[in-house]
Amino acid sequence: MSRALESLFYPEAPESLGRRLLLAPLDVAEGAFRGAVALRSLAYARGWARPTRIDGLRVVSVGNLTVGGSGKTPVVRALAERLQAVGDSVAILSRGYGRRAPDARQVEGPPWPPVEAVGDEPLMLARSLPGVRVWVGADRVALAMQARARGASVALLDDGFQTRRLGRDLDVVVVDEAVGLGNGHLLPRGPLREPGSALRRAQLLWLRVAERPAEVDWPPGVPRVRARHAPRDVVDPSGRVTPAGELRGRRVVAFCGLARPTSFRRTVEALGPEVVRFDAFPDHHRYTPAELRALEQSATGGAMLLTTEKDAVRLPEGFPASVVRLGVAVLEGDEQLRHELARPPSGGGK
Repeated sequence: MSRALESLFYPEAPESLGRRLLLAPLDVAEGAFRGAVALRSLAYARGWARPTRIDGLRVVSVGNLTVGGSGKTPVVRALAERLQAVGDSVAILSRGYGRRAPDARQVEGPPWPPVEAVGDEPLMLARSLPGVRVWVGADRVALAMQARARGASVALLDDGFQTRRLGRDLDVVVVDEAVGLGNGHLLPRGPLREPGSALRRAQLLWLRVAERPAEVDWPPGVPRVRARHAPRDVVDPSGRVTPAGELRGRRVVAFCGLARPTSFRRTVEALGPEVVRFDAFPDHHRYTPAELRALEQSATGGAMLLTTEKDAVRLPEGFPASVVRLGVAVLEGDEQLRHELARPPSGGGK
């Protein structure tokens, strides 16, 4: 997502009449998209389309309504760690957004596969979660079958709220309180993949807390977890791990390729360094040699290069960037979360 799209989807002030008129052509496209979404929802509501369930496999979907930037990947990792801790054999099923290889495969190593073959988020999860099998492929039903055949008892369906072909036992929907549902519009006029009313389909809302939460009309009766997503530590190019607080007073050149780059900038600034430069690239950006040279050349006078975990797996080996690693702390709703994660599988069949 470019900065222009970020400002369109998440405006800091109400849109003026002139701006709304300028964007009127997108309203037409939004109407067509809304119609397609409504038809698909009707098909599942009427039973014309039915999800496939995998016998003996609990499926937990972690998704959102918006096109990225809500903090979904840290939630997937946190849930995988929780499930592992109680003895579950965990698999993560991912589409592997942006990957160039067409085949379905397990992400395993070392040696690790290239990011082009599996996608940046699956590679990051596989490298940071020993003992968790990460699978990538377009057909998540087929991935679930493979995961179950390899002994998985729980599958985490990454970015799965709209993947309704695979039946699930729990739908967790992640919302960043800082931006809520953005401008409230569906694609391409806004960031929503479904109307806000689709939140009623969730069994659990995971709210990423913010100091100034946006106003959202939360559906009644859907349990909520409130969690803080905050920097845990920083890993330097040599692999040395230091507390995130040690960035205070340092000079940094920060960069990222995220759906909402402003979120990372605010995270870095809150740690107290002097941000001498901040470069934002499109989500899942593949850095060119020229871009990497420009970043290195900008880190003068002792400034350190700083990026995200997701970006780090897209950098060439040896590139001298330090990495901010995020952690998740549940503030409210921990008991509800434990209860929901312990749901037994619903059974097999279609």
